[in-house]
Amino acid sequence: MTLIRFFIWTTFLLICGTFLILAGVYLYLSPALPSVESLRDINLQTPLRIYSSDNKLIGEFGEQRRAPIAFEDTPKQMINAFVAAEDNRFFSHNGVDPKGLGRAVAQLLKSGAIQSGGSTITMQVARNFFLSRERVFSRKFNEILLALQIEKELSKGDIIELYMNKIYLGNRAYGIAAAAKVYYGKPIDQLSLAQFAMIAGLPKAPSAYNPIVNPERALERRNWILGRMHFLSFISQDEYDAAVAEPITASYHGLKIELKAPYLAEMVRQDMVERFGSHAYTDGYTVYTTVSSKLQNSAQEAIHLGLLEYEQRHGYRGPEKQLPPTEYDEEAWQKELKQTSTVGNLEPAIVTHVGSDSIDVMMKHGPASVSWEGLKWARRYRNVNSLGSQPKSPAEVVNVGDLIRLFKPSGKDIYELGHIPKVQGALVSLNPTDGAVIAVVGGFDYSHSKFNRAAQAARQVGSNFKPFIYSAGLENGFTAATTINDAPIVMPDANLKVWRPENAGGKFFGPTRLRKALYLSRNLVSIRLLQAMGVDKAINYVTRFGFDEKKLVPNLSLALGAAEFTPMELATGYAALANGGYQVKPYFISRIDHLDETVYQATPYKVCKTCPPSPDPSKVADEAELLLTDDDGSSFYPAQQVMDPRVNYIMYTILQDVIKHGTGRRALALKRSDLGGKTGTTNDQKDAWFSGFNADIATSVWVGFDQPKTLGRREYGGTAALPVWIRFMTEALADKPEHPLPQPDGLVRVRIDPETGMAVAAGTPGAMFEIFLKENAPEYDPSVAMPSINDDALKTEEIF
Repeated sequence: MTLIRFFIWTTFLLICGTFLILAGVYLYLSPALPSVESLRDINLQTPLRIYSSDNKLIGEFGEQRRAPIAFEDTPKQMINAFVAAEDNRFFSHNGVDPKGLGRAVAQLLKSGAIQSGGSTITMQVARNFFLSRERVFSRKFNEILLALQIEKELSKGDIIELYMNKIYLGNRAYGIAAAAKVYYGKPIDQLSLAQFAMIAGLPKAPSAYNPIVNPERALERRNWILGRMHFLSFISQDEYDAAVAEPITASYHGLKIELKAPYLAEMVRQDMVERFGSHAYTDGYTVYTTVSSKLQNSAQEAIHLGLLEYEQRHGYRGPEKQLPPTEYDEEAWQKELKQTSTVGNLEPAIVTHVGSDSIDVMMKHGPASVSWEGLKWARRYRNVNSLGSQPKSPAEVVNVGDLIRLFKPSGKDIYELGHIPKVQGALVSLNPTDGAVIAVVGGFDYSHSKFNRAAQAARQVGSNFKPFIYSAGLENGFTAATTINDAPIVMPDANLKVWRPENAGGKFFGPTRLRKALYLSRNLVSIRLLQAMGVDKAINYVTRFGFDEKKLVPNLSLALGAAEFTPMELATGYAALANGGYQVKPYFISRIDHLDETVYQATPYKVCKTCPPSPDPSKVADEAELLLTDDDGSSFYPAQQVMDPRVNYIMYTILQDVIKHGTGRRALALKRSDLGGKTGTTNDQKDAWFSGFNADIATSVWVGFDQPKTLGRREYGGTAALPVWIRFMTEALADKPEHPLPQPDGLVRVRIDPETGMAVAAGTPGAMFEIFLKENAPEYDPSVAMPSINDDALKTEEIF
């Protein structure tokens, strides 16, 4: 009897002691426990994603690849697979599984260390969201206490949703939706039962059971889970047999970029970091840009082909590498190809055979051939102005074992020899109505050079800047018919050196009307115009277009484009020429969403010709006072008119003449009459430009070397940059009706003598019409003797 009492009291005391210990642990640990309520507002780390205006994925930034999915959207068998693998009593326990916990305690008492842990899915949620992964006794108690709290405050659906979106599943995939994309390249609702089980096997050991790295162990784990599902009656015998028989189909599916625009993606990334700091990478922001996927692809192709054409004009620089032809080893050569990345549109290839009129090559995707048509251009490069002799056979161009580059010219299905260009280029295209960037390319290939020449490379703009100087002249009393002498100028500079500017070609042409001087890009006329107008007056005027005054050189070289601007800045100026004279600001982010909420909507400066005149934004205390609402409900700021619309129209007609009669004649290939533009070439042909537009689109193109040096004595804006512009605009304007700028009121047309610019009587032989501001129109004076007119010389210039 005494022994029985002893056992009863001992048991009682043990129970009370255990209770007191547990109570003490609870009282000690509970104050430090986090609030479960915070789980309701948890923001899972989700990467920054960037899309085009038509929802094509451009890029993703962030270490954790995640795509959160709601419980109700999760396939039932996916949930069952996890329950079978991790916690088969999940839907019946209160957050702690006594059997699993007992097993863990037994292991602790036996070994002195925690082995399996006995964690339920709820306990794993507690650990993953709130606790460290350190295997210590206090953490396990915290897990238990938190699990109990979580079960009180959240539903089972909420708990397993948090779990399946948080867990790490290997290959940067966090959560089941991301894992479905990474391992199978599919949305989760398109996976098979076997694939569900494969993913459910990953949390235990994402590396050890990875179906890509360890397919045998992954298969064993998958089949065990399928067996558990069958044992728990989640699946039938037939479903089990079919799933076990299914082979492993997992393979790495990297991020599928739908639109290649890496320079734009980096611009967006930098902008987002400035806005949100490091949270930009983790808080699930989605950015929608203004860029059109179709036009971006066209811009990228135009840059690629334009730079390759430049390189072909200057000769072949030889193979990228020479592999010993006597040691031909298909396996080794394929390994070499796999290690050689594609650059731009240039694919690597190794020459395996050189024939009399073609060559055979090995490429990553298999064998191919290149005909003599794709090789015969390859005269050897000597220097920028000199080529070797014309090759007569493929053997004079390549050898077996050469690692070369091949590309397919636009519209052709044949390969052509190329090499990675030394020259670089950039293209920026804007919607002139509001400054939206619709295409941007910052170089030949981002992976080869991350320097963004579209937005970061300030280069001398040359004659591409002249339209702004001439516009200043037209607003200060000069007319398109004003004649200025195209004659030599000799001026000492600040260093007592003599400045002798010349026209391209070194010739001078005497008195020349401003219209003709601009479309033929006469340098001496431009200098004398700026001199007559005054440098300060011109600078004050051109800053209206958004050009930074600090970059505008305060001397006569400004007339020749000595200032340095980026293609983005220059395109912005041309957008004002294209929209009737309104200053817009370029922008490339149209909307930012955070999870399901829009946190930013662009409010651009937009041309609104029916709005009342807008004040200078710099003179308004609160910019929000200027905000207006468009017909579609979007908000915008009215763009400020910085140019007399009549002057804008006259300049437009002159820039049309650049294409009809001047340095941009190649653009006649577009067979459109609504285009205007201007070439630009700097000293010693170091920079080549072309900027052009109609009322719908304004585009600037730059070509040059990163370290400024001559492009070659025959390379000008019309040779190097204009072909890129033409190729892009051909696609950008395809199937679009002509959209010329409308002619405003207050202009008159007057018959003039093309040699003097003076008004002449009706019927005067060889006369032409010019357009004038109404108040500046000349009147015919019969008392002034007219010089003779050379009719033949006038036939090249049309009356518009």
